[in-house]
Amino acid sequence: MTDRVYIQPIGLTPSPQSEEGECIRLAGGMVYAHRFAVMLARDGEAIERWRATPDTIAEVLAQLPDEVAAEGEAEWSNLTLAHPPLEMGSRTIRLDQPQVMGILNVTPDSFSDGGQFLDDPEAGRAHAAAMLEAGAALVDIGGESTRPGAPATWEGDEIERVKPAVEYCAGMGAAISVDTRRAAVMEAALDAGAHVVNDVSGLQFDPRSIELVAARGCPVILMHAPGKDDDPHADGNYGNVVFDVFDWLRERRDATLKAGVAREHIVLDPGIGFGKSLADNLALINALPLFHALGQPLLLGASRKRMIGALSNEAPVEERLGGSIALAVAGMNAGVQLLRVHDVAETVQARNVWRGLRDAALTDFAGLPD
Repeated sequence: MTDRVYIQPIGLTPSPQSEEGECIRLAGGMVYAHRFAVMLARDGEAIERWRATPDTIAEVLAQLPDEVAAEGEAEWSNLTLAHPPLEMGSRTIRLDQPQVMGILNVTPDSFSDGGQFLDDPEAGRAHAAAMLEAGAALVDIGGESTRPGAPATWEGDEIERVKPAVEYCAGMGAAISVDTRRAAVMEAALDAGAHVVNDVSGLQFDPRSIELVAARGCPVILMHAPGKDDDPHADGNYGNVVFDVFDWLRERRDATLKAGVAREHIVLDPGIGFGKSLADNLALINALPLFHALGQPLLLGASRKRMIGALSNEAPVEERLGGSIALAVAGMNAGVQLLRVHDVAETVQARNVWRGLRDAALTDFAGLPD
């Protein structure tokens, strides 16, 4: 039998005074948490659940079995961990507020833009410039479609697609991440001016990738996808999707740390839409605050995904802006640090309004008179 512990913030608030100070600042961001569910699972199935506050958490953690006691303490500490900025050469991305990552696909078969920026480099350059001007903190460049059913891409073709896009974005002074599963593509993109590796396989697809990332000392985004071979959507069978994805990300975090990647360089992504049903995706988004217990910054990539169409009378991909913004706001409310989106200007505007409300909540509170 294997026991695991999970600490999920379940009472979130925009300001500490709302709870008379009995709360924590979640992951050093702009969200505060005042109630927590401490869950004990055995072989993937919850067997015990306690509700705690910052004042009672020590009593609850003391009830955990000895074999998970240290993990419980670590998760509680992780929930309050303020993350340092991501350093990318001359660019610094603060993680004490939500940041927007703009998507630039240079593929012939992307589900969203269908080769528009591969066939016309000037259009790609203009799109990247527009995203940066609209407030994107970094540009995520991908040369392989990972939509369900997409064929695998030869790494030579992927490099030919990605490298010119990295070069013209680097020429703009952009912070750049490369969305790839292949070490050769990572290496070529980093040499061309990219700063971050964003791997949908969590550095599992290519055996050289984890050593490369460690050697280059660059930030890396580890995303959950159940498929280990060419199809990242395969094998999406879960006992409890939230616990299973949490455990998978914990294992990849630990393996990446063991390989020599610095902790401050690791970002985690639950992989919305990858080998997951609508119910799985909804469960993960509702449980997003739990993933701060892993002690790493979080990325949410839900923009224009199929779950929005499934909840909106099968709206086509070009008509999913409203749902994309709703999911981005859900991520912000959960304290997610990075939002990977197609519609940068609209998401940045939503973020700025959200941030204004959070700033005002810290100083504008109608409490009872003394």
